[in-house]
Amino acid sequence: AGIMASQSMALNTYPELHHGAAGYARYYWRAFADQASGAFFTEAFVPVLTHEDPRYFTLGHGNVFHRIGYSLSRVILTPTDSGRITFNFSEVLGNGMEAGVANMYYPPQERGLSKTAENWGTGIESAALNNIVKEFWPDIRKKVLRRK
Repeated sequence: AGIMASQSMALNTYPELHHGAAGYARYYWRAFADQASGAFFTEAFVPVLTHEDPRYFTLGHGNVFHRIGYSLSRVILTPTDSGRITFNFSEVLGNGMEAGVANMYYPPQERGLSKTAENWGTGIESAALNNIVKEFWPDIRKKVLRRK
């Protein structure tokens, strides 16, 4: 949350939150709430209801494009508790719920349907990028950082 808060403050993402220690605190608690509610909805609440397994399982083999495609597909496809592949309600619906909840604590000009849709899209984008990093991190760690 701290990095996200610092980045948002440096970019003056929400000028109405101001700068300084008080401004940073406003950015920080919003970033913390975003992360906490996002994790709650995508990794706990929705998966329990839909019987999905929200974890990302690496493919670990194949060419770069195949692995990137696989990583991106996991944003919309996921295994169920029984092992079959289904639409990823956990990620898609969970990020939408988080974006909706954010309307309660963001400034008025940062609320509404278009901002909620934008925040939902950002959540989906973040999930896709996280999957790509998770897919290639073992290779980076082994080949670049020379660790097992």
